[in-house]
Amino acid sequence: MSGLAEILLDRHFKVSGSDMQSSELTKHLEQLGAHVVIGQKAENITDDIDLVVYTAAIHEDNEEFAMAREKGIPMISRATLLGQIMDNYLRSIAVAGTHGKTTTTSMLTHILLQAKMDPTISIGGMLDRIGGNIRVGGSNVFLTEACEYTNSFLEFYPRISIILNVEEDHMDFFHDIDEIITSFRTFASQTAEDGKVIINGDMEHLDAVTQGLTQEIITFGIDPANRFSAQDIHFDQEGNACYTLVADGEEKGEILLSVKGVHNVLNSLAAIAAANALGLPLESVREGLRSFGGTHRRFEKKGMIGDVTVIDDYAHHPTEIRATLEAAKEYPHDEIWLIFQPHTYSRTKAFLDDFAEVLSGADHVVLADIYAAREPDTGEISSRDILELLEKKDVDAHYFPSFSEIEEFVSSHVKGRDLLLTMGAGNVVEIGEDLLRDNSIDNGHRG
Repeated sequence: MSGLAEILLDRHFKVSGSDMQSSELTKHLEQLGAHVVIGQKAENITDDIDLVVYTAAIHEDNEEFAMAREKGIPMISRATLLGQIMDNYLRSIAVAGTHGKTTTTSMLTHILLQAKMDPTISIGGMLDRIGGNIRVGGSNVFLTEACEYTNSFLEFYPRISIILNVEEDHMDFFHDIDEIITSFRTFASQTAEDGKVIINGDMEHLDAVTQGLTQEIITFGIDPANRFSAQDIHFDQEGNACYTLVADGEEKGEILLSVKGVHNVLNSLAAIAAANALGLPLESVREGLRSFGGTHRRFEKKGMIGDVTVIDDYAHHPTEIRATLEAAKEYPHDEIWLIFQPHTYSRTKAFLDDFAEVLSGADHVVLADIYAAREPDTGEISSRDILELLEKKDVDAHYFPSFSEIEEFVSSHVKGRDLLLTMGAGNVVEIGEDLLRDNSIDNGHRG
């Protein structure tokens, strides 16, 4: 919401809004001219408001939502507003997929800036290169993430659509994988008729998503049959990925990434395909990707405590966890300690066995309580259920109900050159930050 507010302020709209607490974002918007109120109350909705924009996190019992409806003020969702803003740009790019949206959008941001395209950008995470989650540019290029949750991305009609992968997630909204596939296919079909759909050619549901589309289909992936593929994938001494780019059957030289994991190879291929569709020079693509060192909370190195490396990652779906752990194994380390905070009860219940399977890829697992986010606790599922499955697999696994207990435990158990990985879409990042601040790991060495 803050990013869209900033775009509107730049276009000289009068913008007001509310948040539950003050933050750097709210202060920044106030400096740009927005009127920000802390606390969501009915009296914030005044008669001079022409339009109310709300997020998917706001429900009908919200005081401001209810008052806006009572006053008869026109209301639209954040996704609808984003789609309307996008329609004002001739070259719009929307990045969709169950995983990898923020990273791929960030990679493409680096490429666009390297090529001096002066784009307007909306990212779902914080990117140092643009000093936040939004960049207001002066060209006709608009780049944004496109989220499938609540079918938000069906408000978009981009010139270039990117689909990174299609898997089960958000099962509190979707009924099954078939409904998710249908949603992604509708998203792809809304790409401009003379536009391009860039899609993972290796993914399981490729044909179901692309069948019958009239737009140009551009595939990327590891398989050489794709339009854009990566061959000879290897990793440098820091675990960063390198590969030979092959485009339409022709080798284009080496691509050096400053991020880890095969999943980021795929993300970079999607960004390369989009850059090619925009006619950008390969050298700008190469330099842009090389300059991208990751976004906040995506395999983000938080610091060192002695020889122990503290990494934080946003992964909260089994596929993401597997990819992050595979990347971690390429990073120099003795043993991997994974502190995992499950995100939402519905996701934990839907993927319980899958979570246990992928988490067993770590040497040691420490579980925090489930981060509820938007959901009530029905008592049906808890982190203890994951613990029981891990113990059956003979995984060294532990559960603690509080962050302080987790911090005390890992402080006395993490040793030598271990890698301490905090993981989840909630506030688990605070554990690593606390340990770094207190320098509280007993950094002994293994025998």
